Amino acid sequence: MAMVALETATETVGVAVRSPAGLDAEFALTGRRRHVETLTPALAHLLGQVELAPTDLGVVAVDVGPGLFTGLRVGVAAAKGLAQSLGIGVVCATSLEILTAAAAAAGHDGPVLACVDARRGEVFASVHGARRDAVSHHSVSDARIGAALFTPAALVAALRRLGGTEVLAVGDGAVRYADTLATVSGVDVLTSALTFPPPRVLLDLTAARLDEGETPFAPASVVPLYMREADATSNFERAARN
Repeated sequence: MAMVALETATETVGVAVRSPAGLDAEFALTGRRRHVETLTPALAHLLGQVELAPTDLGVVAVDVGPGLFTGLRVGVAAAKGLAQSLGIGVVCATSLEILTAAAAAAGHDGPVLACVDARRGEVFASVHGARRDAVSHHSVSDARIGAALFTPAALVAALRRLGGTEVLAVGDGAVRYADTLATVSGVDVLTSALTFPPPRVLLDLTAARLDEGETPFAPASVVPLYMREADATSNFERAARN
């Protein structure tokens, strides 16, 4: 099945496409926060690279978050619009699932701290066990720390309760707070790779889930996973209290 994966949960905007013949193409742009301007042209370019038309697609995959509000809105809206126009379904995965699966795909065995920068001095994070074949499974198992919003100090406290277990930390949140996380015995922060959820890994997760019988969501039912209120909402509520 031809498929496309959209990644906009962080400052990186990414797209990956796969043809029925297994031909892949991937694009990622980091650091400019130009999700709206970049996403559609990147998708059109990659489809051309593997000689596909939009009407050839059988499913759309999207990272639903948690992550940056604006990026998530752009990616989810694009996925829903594309799927709706083509009459196909959407497969969803979280940014933390994708990062953990990416660590497994890179050959890591053991607990993975997936950590996405949430701004405001906070991160979205989880710790799950990963296996080298985890991408072939519906989900990554063995939750050590459930997905939640943390301050760096609260995340450090949670990690210390793991008792020195060796943990590989990935994601832009891990990079930003590398010095803080490095104070925890057993935590190894990977700063040179896996700073964002790779869209090619989202393609792999999607293919595996479809093979296992998962039914894609109807486009209208797909919503971002924010895990906290928007800045505008919190600012309005604070002003109202004052």
